[in-house]
Amino acid sequence: MPKRRNRNYKKEYERDHSDTKAKKDRAGRNKARRQAVRDGRVKKGDGKDVDHKDGNPRNNSKSNIKVVKRSTNRKRNYKSKSSSNHEA
Repeated sequence: MPKRRNRNYKKEYERDHSDTKAKKDRAGRNKARRQAVRDGRVKKGDGKDVDHKDGNPRNNSKSNIKVVKRSTNRKRNYKSKSSSNHEA
């Protein structure tokens, strides 16, 4: 068996999640999830994600939010110009 390397979580956070844009995006995703929980659309452990249709986590308008299976949302490629692979 190959030897496992220890992850440096502090370094990963500093590299990927500590800048202002990343923090604001994360706050937007959390806000959308909390609103969906309050509305009864999702609950903890249900395997659902709150999807931002346009890929912008700060756009929490009702027309931009939908609840999808976690596996479906994680497959989505927001960087592509076409979102035809994600339409339901």
